[in-house]
Amino acid sequence: MAARSAPSCHLRLEWVYGYRGHQCRNNLYYTAAKEIVYFVAGVGVVYSPREHRQKFYRGHSDDIISLALHPERVLVATGQVGKEPYICIWDSYTVQTVSVLKDVHTHGVACLAFDLDGQRLVSVGLDSKNAVCVWDWKRGKMLSMAPGHTDRIFDISWDLYQPNKLVSCGVKHIKFWSLCGNALTPKRGVFGKTGDLQTILCLACARDELTYSGALNGDIYVWKGINLIRTIQGAHTAGIFSMNACEEGFATGGRDGCIRLWDLTFKPITVIDLREADQGYKGLSVRSVCWRGDHILVGTQDSEIFEIVVHERNRPFLIMQGHCEGELWALAIHPTKPLAVTGSDDRSVRIWSLVDHALIARCNMEEPIRCAAVNVDGIHLALGMKDGSLTVLRVRDMTEVVHIKDRKEAIHELKYSPDGTYLAVGCNDSSVDIYGVAQRYKKFGECVGSLSFITHLDWSSDSRYLQTNDGNGKRLFYRMPGGKEVANKEEIKGVHWASWTCVSGLEVNGIWPKYSDVNDINSVDGNYIGQVLVTADDYGIVKLFRYPCLRKGAKFKKYIGHSAHVTNVRWSHDYQWVISIGGADHSVFQWKFIPERKLKDALHIAPQESLADSNSDESDSDLSDVPELDSEIEQETQLTYRRQVYKEDLPHLKEQYKEKQKSGTSKRRERAPGNSIRLHFVHGYRGYDCRSNLFYTQTGEIVYHVAAVGVVYNRQQNTQRFYLGHDDDVLCLAVHPVRDLVATGQVGRDPSIHIWDTETTKPLSILKGYHQYGVCAVDFSADGRRLASAGLDDGHTVVLWDWKRGERLSVTRGSKDKIFVVKMNPYVPDKLMTAGIKHIKFWRRAGDVCIWRDIFLVKTVKAHDGPVFSMHALEKGFVTGGKDGVVALWDDSFERCLKTYAIKRAALAPGSKGLLLEDNPSIRAISLGHGHILVGTKNGEILEVDKSGPITLLVQGHMEGEVWGLATHPYLPICATVSDDKTLRIWDLSPSHCMLAVRKLKKGGRCCCFSPDGKALAVGLNDGSFLMANADTLEDLVSFHHRKDIISDIRFSPGSGKYLAVASHDSFIDIYNVMSSKRVGICKGATSYITHVDWDIRGKLLQVNTGAKEQLFFEAPRGKKQTIPSGEAEKIGWASWTSVLGLCCEGIWPVIGEVMDVTASCLTSDKTVLATGDDLGFVKLFRYPAKGKFGKFKRYVAHSTHVTNVRWTYDDSMLVTLGGADMSLMVWTNEMEGYREKRPCDSEESDIDSEEDGGYDSDVTRENEISYTIRALSTNIRPMFGIKPHLQQKEPSTDERPPVSRAPPQPEKLQTNNVGKKKRPIEDLVLELVFGYRGRDCRNNVHYLNDGDDIIYHTASVGILHNVATGTQSFYQEHNDDILCLTVNQHPKFINIVATGQVGDSADMSATAPSVHVWDAVNKQTLSILRCYHSKGVCSVSFSATGKLLLSVGLDPEHTVTIWRWQEGAKIASRAGHNQRIFVAEFRPDSDSQFVSVGVKHVKFWTLAGRALLSKKGLLSALEDARMQTMLAVAFGANNLTFTGTVSGDVCVWKDHVLCRIVARAHNGPVFAMYTTLRDGLIVTGGKERPSKEGGAVKLWDQELRRCRAFRLETGQASDCVRSVCRGKGKILVGTRNAEIIEVGEKNAACNVLVNGHMDGPVWGLATHPSRDFFLSAAEDGTVRLWDIADRKMLNKVNLGHAARTVCYSPEGDMVAIGMKNGEFIILLVSSLKIWGKKRDRRCAIHDIRFSPDSRFLAVGSSENSVDFYDLTLGPTLNRISYCKDIPSFVLQMDFSADGRHLQVSTGCYKRHVYEVPSGKHLMDQAAIDRITWATWTSILGDEVMGIWSRHAEKADVSCACVSHSGISLVTGDDFGMVKLFDFPCPEKFAKHKRFLGHSPHVTNIRFTSGDRHVISAGGDDCSLFVWKCVHMPH
Repeated sequence: MAARSAPSCHLRLEWVYGYRGHQCRNNLYYTAAKEIVYFVAGVGVVYSPREHRQKFYRGHSDDIISLALHPERVLVATGQVGKEPYICIWDSYTVQTVSVLKDVHTHGVACLAFDLDGQRLVSVGLDSKNAVCVWDWKRGKMLSMAPGHTDRIFDISWDLYQPNKLVSCGVKHIKFWSLCGNALTPKRGVFGKTGDLQTILCLACARDELTYSGALNGDIYVWKGINLIRTIQGAHTAGIFSMNACEEGFATGGRDGCIRLWDLTFKPITVIDLREADQGYKGLSVRSVCWRGDHILVGTQDSEIFEIVVHERNRPFLIMQGHCEGELWALAIHPTKPLAVTGSDDRSVRIWSLVDHALIARCNMEEPIRCAAVNVDGIHLALGMKDGSLTVLRVRDMTEVVHIKDRKEAIHELKYSPDGTYLAVGCNDSSVDIYGVAQRYKKFGECVGSLSFITHLDWSSDSRYLQTNDGNGKRLFYRMPGGKEVANKEEIKGVHWASWTCVSGLEVNGIWPKYSDVNDINSVDGNYIGQVLVTADDYGIVKLFRYPCLRKGAKFKKYIGHSAHVTNVRWSHDYQWVISIGGADHSVFQWKFIPERKLKDALHIAPQESLADSNSDESDSDLSDVPELDSEIEQETQLTYRRQVYKEDLPHLKEQYKEKQKSGTSKRRERAPGNSIRLHFVHGYRGYDCRSNLFYTQTGEIVYHVAAVGVVYNRQQNTQRFYLGHDDDVLCLAVHPVRDLVATGQVGRDPSIHIWDTETTKPLSILKGYHQYGVCAVDFSADGRRLASAGLDDGHTVVLWDWKRGERLSVTRGSKDKIFVVKMNPYVPDKLMTAGIKHIKFWRRAGDVCIWRDIFLVKTVKAHDGPVFSMHALEKGFVTGGKDGVVALWDDSFERCLKTYAIKRAALAPGSKGLLLEDNPSIRAISLGHGHILVGTKNGEILEVDKSGPITLLVQGHMEGEVWGLATHPYLPICATVSDDKTLRIWDLSPSHCMLAVRKLKKGGRCCCFSPDGKALAVGLNDGSFLMANADTLEDLVSFHHRKDIISDIRFSPGSGKYLAVASHDSFIDIYNVMSSKRVGICKGATSYITHVDWDIRGKLLQVNTGAKEQLFFEAPRGKKQTIPSGEAEKIGWASWTSVLGLCCEGIWPVIGEVMDVTASCLTSDKTVLATGDDLGFVKLFRYPAKGKFGKFKRYVAHSTHVTNVRWTYDDSMLVTLGGADMSLMVWTNEMEGYREKRPCDSEESDIDSEEDGGYDSDVTRENEISYTIRALSTNIRPMFGIKPHLQQKEPSTDERPPVSRAPPQPEKLQTNNVGKKKRPIEDLVLELVFGYRGRDCRNNVHYLNDGDDIIYHTASVGILHNVATGTQSFYQEHNDDILCLTVNQHPKFINIVATGQVGDSADMSATAPSVHVWDAVNKQTLSILRCYHSKGVCSVSFSATGKLLLSVGLDPEHTVTIWRWQEGAKIASRAGHNQRIFVAEFRPDSDSQFVSVGVKHVKFWTLAGRALLSKKGLLSALEDARMQTMLAVAFGANNLTFTGTVSGDVCVWKDHVLCRIVARAHNGPVFAMYTTLRDGLIVTGGKERPSKEGGAVKLWDQELRRCRAFRLETGQASDCVRSVCRGKGKILVGTRNAEIIEVGEKNAACNVLVNGHMDGPVWGLATHPSRDFFLSAAEDGTVRLWDIADRKMLNKVNLGHAARTVCYSPEGDMVAIGMKNGEFIILLVSSLKIWGKKRDRRCAIHDIRFSPDSRFLAVGSSENSVDFYDLTLGPTLNRISYCKDIPSFVLQMDFSADGRHLQVSTGCYKRHVYEVPSGKHLMDQAAIDRITWATWTSILGDEVMGIWSRHAEKADVSCACVSHSGISLVTGDDFGMVKLFDFPCPEKFAKHKRFLGHSPHVTNIRFTSGDRHVISAGGDDCSLFVWKCVHMPH
């Protein structure tokens, strides 16, 4: 007999022996109920010591390795290993799942910790980055994630005394984390000198920022903040594995087996040494400790749990034990008592009492044990060892009887014979030895038939035969006791086996899955009495089969719990229990066997039981015992909704094809047509494959769906409203229980569910991101707050949503077969059920995962003949509808049927419109309300059944099968359709909208046509025949059958309709004379099937399209082929145009024509508009003729896939379109050009954007193409070569000086000028001033704060708050890289709140990822950090109207747009913005859901719906000749007006998303900035203009942008370029491209410059005045500027006309020398700024210029590897007196010696040379060089500054340095943008220093001011000057 069904008995886990101590720690706790929670293998255990009871949590699928207890001590979180590991949060009392967190970690979850109030959970993964992840576990949502560390993390904990702080520790590190927004930022703990850097194993947080941690060497390290402040040495003698904090203090446990208790300040209280205690032993190691009150729990490495009562601490109580580490293989059952024996690789053999659940004896052996057996009398216990020996013990006292070693390999199996006389021992060397028990185990025989190791043995009941299994899967038989192999199988036939533990054999065939030849089943054991078999396999599963089970793939019940291999399984002697043992988890599981008779009583068993049993979905013999499927259901399961091309793929495909098509688009294309169409009525209802998709709204309207449209039908007025938000087939629909909202789900690659309002047909929320291919069922919960959906992907995922917020609450795999329904339980909100092919499941929501249980089937009721397709629950009963076409009403328990209604023609009410196609159609949807029953049928009809019986037909459409044939009547508003469903139908298009007539055909049809007089109707059928019918009665007039293939088009000739052309798929066209009914001609010559036929007006010529895309012409009536040039073909007057080929319609083919065909077209009778239908379901309108490729069009989505036919009615008032697969007939009204209500469904897009984008502007191009480098990746700013100083080998100096030298003491390295004072080293630098503003490539980044008192802007990586009155500045310095954008929150609740976005590299959520910081401008507190997935950087940020949402735009290739709830750091929605750069995106000032983005040839209007972003492109067609230009700025007006500034200087005005006018030339150049004033709605624009009398670069406009007032900026520049505007009280704030920030008064137009800066960089030259707080800077922008530190402003600037590279003051400060990039240098007099002299002796840039200390010589160093000397005493002629020879590379820096006789030169090959002045001779003598005292030191080379070179300088260099005037401090600037402070001299490599961030990459120069009061640093990329105040050490 085949085991068709699983056994009806059942196993229940009763006890688990063991505790996981190995490789885990901190996994043992007391719960609030004083129970003990821990885990073993894959099971969470809750043990009650009082009742000696265990409860089990079994929601994991693999080994659990981490555990955390919620602060309230009821909930437990556990994490597991595995490829896709997850975290379960469960209740320790009910052992039910509360939440599941998944899809983030890989490999495993190593640590877990709850925060103080238990709201958040942190987890650490086992992946390569050891990811740290913070969860809001109740909502199943990840809040933040960051890479944890490069090495393992062992412990993590929340700081319970500071919010949002965590500490983690692990291999050689400890990290202190802060959580802000969604960013986790670590700081490494500083070990310093206090302790050794070593591995930290555990930690606990205490008050006052103290953290205690246990280290590998047994010390405790105490941290304050991030610094190590002290160590407690020798707390333990070896590693401290566990630390537990409680109210009384801390408990620690270590590898030395000691527990120590400490008070709250970590003073020792007591120590408990477990090794010395009663049950202790040598080598005991503590892995986990928990201290609660007077009890301490201890878990050890060897799987024991001790409980210690504090006042009896020397008597620990052992409450749980298990095997230690090592595999567990041996299992034997006592033959007469409830005892089990196990033996393991830990060399112990243990005897367990199955009744008391306790260990009663244990004995340690010499060798690892691999198998065990107990003799029949229960006296002897035989053990087989890994080394091949065999030991027999007495069970009573565990003394040895005998020890035998006959074999070398492990003994894997042994068994006593049933009569107790023999012992068979199977060894891994493929032999079985037979020993005699009574003969002191003398060897009697040997069986040697196997070729592989022995795995299993069984004796026959009479002890005469032995059967074995070996590793090859062979089954052999031997005679006993000699061991001769039985060759003849007959002999064995009748043998009865005493036990069955073999895995191969007829009786156990069924345990193997079909088609598998694996040996992954380790053990079986048969229970003959209960007729069941239990198996154990490599996947941790214990299965229960019927016994015997003969057919492969039998059904079973499966039980999980073990982690990996289950090595052995056995029944207890009385078959009450099953014992299974795990190999790697070395645990022993004891299962209670519940036979079937007891199952009935077991209905009340604990709730967890239901999890255990999973009626084996996996079984293979699935279809053997099921009634056959109904044909309809069979069809439905086979439908596939996969598409070749999904609409989501279109943009992507277009891009690909555009690349190919670049050349072809030069012709100026036609504009889109002026007409537009609007969906008016749809005939059809999707019943053939959907169910329960038809409902009443509260107002009595009817809502259903067809194709891609949601329809709201008003049956009183017979009108329809449409929801057109879907772009592919809608598959399911559900109605909100309370409000008139509908949820619809569609087909798609990432299908969406839309929730929309039936009144307004506007979407409220769109849910997507979890299903694939399509959404096949949706349902609202009873309160309407949640929505459940089921997908079409392979696992048929079920998702539960909070639809308003757009959040996914949970997700799970539904089943492997199609799900038809998902329903939420109206009484219990967290329960839902799904039903589908052969399954019904009941789910319970738990956090993130649903769990289902089998509910016992109570009864079945025969309700219908055939399947029941639809049910609807009422208050007091149910109504059902089925395939038999009957509607039945039932009472509330399905006891009796109250009433039935048959759907028949006879029952139709007299006034009903339309006709029923057949009686008793299959019912697919049923709904009640308003006193009626609403019924949807498979035939696409919607009927209303009155309770009293009459039936009204409301809507109908074609049935299943493609619809292709469509014809409109020549003078009436009716049309005819013919379909593959074998019907011909006539429809009324006038307001009555009904089906007038229907006729069934023998075959399906593909085409039809009315005769010109409208009397006859010709129909082409699929079998090659066609017929003519009377157009009114549809009766046959005549029919022909001349062809074999489908008739594809049929046409009457115009006029009298004399001829009929019939085109077929076998590529012929037959011409018939209608009067004589004879065939008169055949057109031959087409190479493929015919698709379209048109007559000319005279009825003499046919135009034909074929499937091979040929356009052919034939003469009628004979059918002669004509060749007509395409130019001529246009001029012929055609009676109709349905062709899709030819020059006139070249433009209708899309860019992706290769994957998508245009299937139909039709021209209006006035020959102006061509309508087309294509394979993707688009209906498009083109202007006719559509010449030139890729014409512009309007496009409409309503059909789902192919539009098979389109036709205009006779008067062009309506367009009728047919959907192929969606079987719907849609009627659109044509709205002429004058009739201009713009409707949102118009979307005009052409496939290729116009190339003209309104002009070129260098600034726009530069901004678009700039590539932002991040600091960490920056490289050399100078082309250096050679070996870096810290890598050069030092040559040993020639004269090693003797230790005592009589030589005079070494002179000072540096001449110091404040000799009198005590020298005080500088200990810190504080940023005091920044001269600079990033205007060159950023916009809208200057704002007023505090009513115009302060302004806020940014440069480099600092945000600057600048006081307008005093010029003082304060800084936000938390960004770690350049800021690119800035915005201010305008909402009064969030005053002074600023958001700034920065650059970054990849979006890996680490510290270098791009991020947005939200901060308080006044106190500079960071409120939130949002790390984003915009790789490269964030280029625009904007707050919403309420201030709660933040919008950010990325620089990544997709230019992603993201919306955040910034206070929580939660990302709400994100979507690709545009394929080219987006410059700005801003929220509408009055909205939290609408925003606009502008960029390169792009303006989009966005709406946030739930979690989805919807966008509409701006529509240009309303205005003649409007072109899409590059848009640069955006502002807003009332009534949904939007203004965008363009690159050509125009401003576009948009109403909604339609262009309504253009303000031409608002500026002469690009409009870079626009600002909307919230108070009065006035708009400020800023652009690029040359100053003129009337124009100005800044203009103030009225609310409508009609009038304006211009302001000129008096900057003296040739042209002004405004990059940022903002308006405050009576003032306009302007930021310019030239790095100026100017305040303009609105009344008097006066300009006040607030901030100056260099406009182009790098700023190379820097010089400080010898005595005053002034400094000079020289830059690439050709200016030298003089700055005053005290007054915080620029005093003067000189325009040089060429880029300047270096600048220097003379020693007295009266002259300035400037070196230029073109090789010239200039000397100015400071007093008059007149030129004293200039000279150009070199062609290349001057890199440094220096006066000698006595002002006599001038040294000029250039990039021509030269230094020239000039004698200034000879006057301004400046003739060169000499130069330095053999300089190896370009000159970097030069310094004179104090006596003016030497010059040191540092060069571009990392070499420093010293030359004599003025001869220029190279000084080689190292000793002489060492004695020189230098006047200044700016060199980056030399032994004295070796320490400034860092380890990380592979690509980037130290670029500048300066030693202080006091000679004891040194500052450097480098290519990473860091300023560092060192001590001078610093000869050791990698010297200690402090670092200061703020600059962008590349600090180009750095100087101390006089008196060492300030340090000035100059930036390369940021063109900014930073002034740092020096903080000196106190005396």
